[in-house]
Amino acid sequence: MRRIDFMLLAILVVLSGSSGISAEPSSDRPLLVRGVRTTAYTHTEADHLIYGNRSALGTELRYTPEYHSVAADWSRFPLGTKFRIRGYDRIFVVDDYGSALVGTHTIDVYFPDQDRMKNWGLRFVDIEILSFGSFHESRKILAARAKNRYCLAMLASMTTDDWYQTHR
Repeated sequence: MRRIDFMLLAILVVLSGSSGISAEPSSDRPLLVRGVRTTAYTHTEADHLIYGNRSALGTELRYTPEYHSVAADWSRFPLGTKFRIRGYDRIFVVDDYGSALVGTHTIDVYFPDQDRMKNWGLRFVDIEILSFGSFHESRKILAARAKNRYCLAMLASMTTDDWYQTHR
């Protein structure tokens, strides 16, 4: 069942993102994706220290009910995607990515400290997508960073032709 939900999501994302237009699920019923694998991260982890509390955009990672930063593979959940996790009263926004997320359907939830991060652990959750982000903006940022293998991998899976190979 989970595989079917992801395939449906992938089809909707590809159709909505190919022209750079964001897909807006119906305001009465957001798109529900069941069983999404989530993990957690914080800016004080050893592999994140060089970035500080900055997202891939260079903005401050946020942890508020109105805007809770998450990282994802932008070829699956593009930059700016907004969603709710069932059972949580906050808006999660994709504003970061991580090399370990590339090629997965995992969403990495940001927490401001290690205790909260460890408390989250690994969870499978249902998410309600409120709006998809922009594949166009995601591609522009990834193309400029295509020297990184994980940026190139995300970029390659977002395109239907081989133009991304010029960035190798």
